[in-house]
Amino acid sequence: MNETPVYLDNHATTRVDDRVVAVMIPYFTGTYGNAGSVGHVYGETAKEAGDQARASIAQAIGAQPREIIFTSGATESNNLALRGVLFKKRRRGDHVISVTTEHKAVLDPLSRLSRQGYEVTLLSPKQAGDPQAGLLDPQQVEDAIRDDTAIVSVMLANNEIGVIQPLAEIGEICKRHGVLLHCDATQAVGKIPVDVEQLQVDLMSFSAHKMYGPKGVGALYVRSKNPRVRLEPQTDGGGQERGVRSGTLNVPGIVGFAKALEICLEELPDETIRLAELRRKLFEGLSQEISGVGLNGPDLDLPGLRLPGNLNVSFNQVEGEALMMNVRQLAVSSGSACTSANPQPSHVLLALGLSEDETRSSLRFGIGRFNTEHEIQWAIEVVSSAVTRLRELGGKT
Repeated sequence: MNETPVYLDNHATTRVDDRVVAVMIPYFTGTYGNAGSVGHVYGETAKEAGDQARASIAQAIGAQPREIIFTSGATESNNLALRGVLFKKRRRGDHVISVTTEHKAVLDPLSRLSRQGYEVTLLSPKQAGDPQAGLLDPQQVEDAIRDDTAIVSVMLANNEIGVIQPLAEIGEICKRHGVLLHCDATQAVGKIPVDVEQLQVDLMSFSAHKMYGPKGVGALYVRSKNPRVRLEPQTDGGGQERGVRSGTLNVPGIVGFAKALEICLEELPDETIRLAELRRKLFEGLSQEISGVGLNGPDLDLPGLRLPGNLNVSFNQVEGEALMMNVRQLAVSSGSACTSANPQPSHVLLALGLSEDETRSSLRFGIGRFNTEHEIQWAIEVVSSAVTRLRELGGKT
C-alpha cells in the first residue's frame, strides 16, 4: 500500500510544514546577514527578523520578548536552566527536586550534578493501573521542598505517555516557598495552551522541531521579574542573548520557529479534536482486532490529562523489538527517540511500575498534523496482523 512507512512518531520529531519552509528560505539565500552585524543592511535585516520572531514566540506563551533566550534545542535549554541556576554563586541551596519520568535531557544533567555534590530528589508519579497513571501529586512537591531547595523541574507533557502535569498547582507551591520552577514543555508548546504566567513557571524549555518547525533551534523562557531569574552562562563568546547564551543567532531557524508556533496556535482548537479522534480510533481498533492490548499512562477519557495525539500501548506475549521489526510499514517507536541507542527498556514505563517484559512489549504512537484517518486504519491492520503472527510463533521472529 505505502512505498514509504506511515509516519506515527511525531513525539520524536515532526515534518517541517511547507508554510514554515517558505518563510525560512529567504534567510538562507537573499537575507543571509549575521544578526550581530548591525553596521549594514544585511545584518540589520537579520536582526529585525530575529526580533520579530522573538516577540511572536514570547506572545504565544504569555511572556515578554526579553524573556526568550534562543538555543539549539530543548536539551540545551534544559541544561542551561538547571546548570545556570545551580552554578550561580548566590542561590538558595544545592537541592533539586524532579520526577522519575522526566526526559533524559533533564535526568542525565541531574545525574551529573549529583556526582558533583548537588543533592537530587526524584519523585514518583501515580503508578500503572491508576486512571491517572503518570500524574504527579503536587503535595509530593510541597513535602519534598527543603530550606536548601534551589529549583524544581517538572515537565509539562510527557514524551512517552503524554500525561499533562498540574504545573499551575506546582507553580503556586514553589512560589509560596520561594523556590524556582523549571518546566520542560517540549511536547506541550504548540499542542496545548501554554501560558507561563498561568503555570507560574520561572524557566521553560521548548523546541521548534516538535511543532512542525526546523531542527536545531529551541528556546528557554527566563522570568525577568517576580522573581528575576539570573543564570550562570554555560557558553561564553560574543555575548549574544544578553550574555546568557553566546553564539551567532540561527536566523532562518528562529524565523521558522516563530511561524511554526503561529500556525500551531491558529489550528489548535480544531487539531486537538481531530487528533483525539484519530487516537481513539487507533486504540479502539487495536483493542477490537487483538486481545491483550494494555494502555500505558492516564485513561484516554479523562479530559485534559493527556496529549491528544499520544498513545502508548503494550501487547501481551509480544516483544516490542520483534514487533517493530514486523511493522516496517509504520514509523513508530518503543520509547524516547533520544534513548534509541540504549537497549534498556523505557525508564518512564518502568517508573510507572510496569515489568521489563511489559515495558519491552510496548509501542508509542505519536499522531500528528499530516496523519489521516486512512493511515490510522492502515496502522491498525498492520499492527494487528504482526501481533497475531508473532503470538503464533511464540513471540519469536
